[in-house]
Amino acid sequence: MLKYRFLVLPLIILFACSESPESDLTSEKKGEVIEFYGNTQGTTFAVIVNDDIDLTMEEIETVLHNFDLALSSYIPNSILTGINESPAGVFEYKDEFGYFNRCYQLSQKVYQLTSGAFDPTVYPLVDGWGFMKNLEVVPDSTTVDSLRALLGFANGYHFDFTTTVENGDTIPKSLIVKNTPGAKLDFNAIAQGLSVDVLAELIEKKGGKNYFVEIGGEIRVKGINREGSLWRIGIDQPIEDSDAENRKLQEIVLLDNQSIATSGSYRKYYEQNGTKYSHTLDPKTGYPVIHKLLSSTVVTESCAMADGLATALMVMGPQKSIDFIVAHPELKAEIYLIFTNEKGRIETYASPGFQKMLAE
Repeated sequence: MLKYRFLVLPLIILFACSESPESDLTSEKKGEVIEFYGNTQGTTFAVIVNDDIDLTMEEIETVLHNFDLALSSYIPNSILTGINESPAGVFEYKDEFGYFNRCYQLSQKVYQLTSGAFDPTVYPLVDGWGFMKNLEVVPDSTTVDSLRALLGFANGYHFDFTTTVENGDTIPKSLIVKNTPGAKLDFNAIAQGLSVDVLAELIEKKGGKNYFVEIGGEIRVKGINREGSLWRIGIDQPIEDSDAENRKLQEIVLLDNQSIATSGSYRKYYEQNGTKYSHTLDPKTGYPVIHKLLSSTVVTESCAMADGLATALMVMGPQKSIDFIVAHPELKAEIYLIFTNEKGRIETYASPGFQKMLAE
């Protein structure tokens, strides 16, 4: 099974819809409703299409496999692994389906929009903090500073990117110039959302107009469900150590041709010598965030954008997140934040547009 690493666990579930079967890979057609369930990226996926279209599990798995070959850090021959394991210098590759280049360019956009709160060069810092393995020793300030020197996604800093360098082949080559030895890329905070977008695009290409696509809690929907209503999505309450057995819903939202993604800090953490270290790292300080934001949910058109922004908001904290969304109306993004106040009590914030989505 191919895996991505996750800094936070997904916190969103489909509400009032049939649950995924127990088997690893299944597909079923009920009237004009097509359902597919399986495993990918170290998690599960669900595809529900409320239209009679020609779509197969094989097509879905092929798309996900090709996506992994571009962006998985767990596959030795993926484009991403090749870049991360290469020394400083020119790395040339062919991106047959455009997944890597698309993710790279979108990540650069989110990095710039969020002033580096979302930073796909964070891999060395995550590794240094031990979040890909058991945390045995908390890194000291000297180690953190040396790791921070490997971060930064501005053009010409650690990586230079050039697309479609023509060489006469049907698949043009692209180039990454790695300027800094040890610098590595980590697209886990946006690639999963992008994979949802890619599957949604496949469905629409086939003529699907009413669908639900979910991978690891990142969701994109269009049209209506089998009951003829808008898709209803549940957002979990921030309960430590919650799972499928004891999770509780905080809110239910009705989505209309939109995507939704949530990041949270309360489920994924390490505890060392009585101190809890969040998996959400601030690229600017090199340390886990220490503000009171427990989870951030973003609704916008693109699932990749929602995914990346949700991660960035977890770095920013409550007030900066609100200020950011107000300052960027062009994103057409709505947010829902769960945080603790000065007295340790749970509070929430829903942007005006998000309030209108809440189910009564």
